[in-house]
Amino acid sequence: MLRRKPRGRADDVPDPLDAGVEDRVRAVLSLGGVPYTDLPDGVQQVRLRLLERAAKGQEAPRDVSAWAAVVASNLAMDWHRARRRQERLGERLAALRQEHSRDAADTRVLSLAVAQGLDALPDQQRQVVVLRFYADLPVRDIAAELGVPEGTVKSRLHTAVRVLRARLHEQEVV
Repeated sequence: MLRRKPRGRADDVPDPLDAGVEDRVRAVLSLGGVPYTDLPDGVQQVRLRLLERAAKGQEAPRDVSAWAAVVASNLAMDWHRARRRQERLGERLAALRQEHSRDAADTRVLSLAVAQGLDALPDQQRQVVVLRFYADLPVRDIAAELGVPEGTVKSRLHTAVRVLRARLHEQEVV
């Protein structure tokens, strides 16, 4: 009769965090304001970073407990930043909804005029305007994604905005 092998970790890799370190990570995350429901994910992130470190061939930290506490603290800060980013996004969307309900007709006219103005722009200028103002990417990231210098992105943005502004003034939209 065949016997089943007891379930273990993949490739029998030992857990890099013992129970004491795991408890300390949970405490640091909790004190850092991470909700209770997100604590297991935080512990897994610390575990993953320790395993990635080993996979890269870096030597283990001298004091795994202290290293894990610092990583957990950084994760808590990252969690707060992400939450604030989500809150700001929610506020921006709420403001857009309020503006939309308040000035729906004006907004529609302006949106149509901007869309027509964007259609009239050369492809490269339209691309940087959309990435900058609609995707909210910084100039540095746009330049990296397009493989052009930052100055080129700035120049295209400046020209495109100038043309759009002039067009909107001509049409007496703004």
